[in-house]
Amino acid sequence: MYRNFRIVPQIMFGSGAFNQLEDVLKPKRVTGGGFMVFILDDVFSGKELEKRLPMQGKDLLVPVDVTHEPKTKLIDELVAQIRHYAPVNPDGVIGIGGGSTMDIAKAVSLMLTNPGSSADYQGWDLIETPAIYHVGIPTLSGTGAEISRTCILTGPVKKLGINSDYTLFDQLILDPELIEGVPQDQWFFTGMDCFIHNIESLHGCMINSFSKTYGEKSLELCREVFVDNHPESAEKLMMASYFGGMSIAYSQVGACHALSYGISYVLGIHHGIGCCIAMNVLEDIYPEGVAEFHEMMKQHKIILPKVVPDDISRKDMDLMITTTLNLEPLWENCLGKEWRTQMPQERVEAYFRRM
Repeated sequence: MYRNFRIVPQIMFGSGAFNQLEDVLKPKRVTGGGFMVFILDDVFSGKELEKRLPMQGKDLLVPVDVTHEPKTKLIDELVAQIRHYAPVNPDGVIGIGGGSTMDIAKAVSLMLTNPGSSADYQGWDLIETPAIYHVGIPTLSGTGAEISRTCILTGPVKKLGINSDYTLFDQLILDPELIEGVPQDQWFFTGMDCFIHNIESLHGCMINSFSKTYGEKSLELCREVFVDNHPESAEKLMMASYFGGMSIAYSQVGACHALSYGISYVLGIHHGIGCCIAMNVLEDIYPEGVAEFHEMMKQHKIILPKVVPDDISRKDMDLMITTTLNLEPLWENCLGKEWRTQMPQERVEAYFRRM
C-alpha cells in the first residue's frame, strides 16, 4: 500500500517575499470583526521584524520564548489565551521564527479546532478536525519544520510530535533575507539538522526514488553551504531545508534523531545541537556521514559540549533509553524490521555514555 501524503499547497520564495504577507492574508480575513494571531519568536520583540508585521484591527501578537523546546503545557496555555481573547477562532495563525516557533504555530492551529490537551494527540494521525488556516515563515533554515507534517512537543510522559496531514502549513513564505545575521553556532546546528535528515533518509530502509531525489539535492546544497561557503548560502540552505523535509516525507529519519529525542526529553537539549551530539558518536552506523560532519565542524570551528554527566542517575539513563527505543519507525528505517536484535538497551546506553 503506497502512502498518499499531502504537501504544503502554497509556497512563496525569494528575497523580500515577507513584504507580501499582507497581500497573502487579506483574502483570509473572512470573519467580520475577526483577527489573525501572529506567533513570533520573542528574540524579535521590539525589533524591526516585529514592526513589519501587517497587523490590523483586533489582530493578536503572541511572542514566544523558545529558550526551551515547546511543551504541550505551553500549547495548551496559548490556546487558552487565544480563546480568552475572543469568543471565536481567529481567521489564521502565522508562525514566524525557527523550527520551535513554527511547531508552536502548527500545534496551536490544530488545538483551536480539536478538544482536549495537545498531549492527547502526540502520535500518528490522531487529529480528527482540520486546523485553523496557518502560515509558516522561517527565520532559520534546517529543521524542515516548514514542510513537515509533525510538530515536535515535549509532553508529560514523552517527547513526540503531533503527526498529521492537518499539521502541514497552508502557506509558506520563504524569504532568505530573514535568516541573515543568525549567530554562527545556531546557524550551524540548525543547518546540520537538515544534513542529518538527508544522511538518515538516504541510508534508510524506506528510501525510494521520490525521497532519494529530494535527499540527494538537499545534500548537494548542504555541501555548497557548509563546505564551499557559497555566496548564496542563505538561499541554498533555505532550499536544502525544504528538500530535506520533503525527503523524509516519504521515508523516515533514523538513529541520530532517535538518540537526540532521548537527551532532549531528559536533559532539555535543543533539537539541532542534540542531533549534532548524537551524530558525533554514530560512526558505526553512518561512517561516511559522520566523517563529513566532522570535517564541517572543523571548517566552521564548532566544538560540541559533553551533555550527559558521568554521574547521571540510573533513573534518568533508563528514561533516555526508553524514550529512544520507543521511536520504532525511526529504528526500523535505520536497521530494518529486526532492529531490536541489533539495538539492545546496552548499545543505546553506550552511545549516551559517549555524549
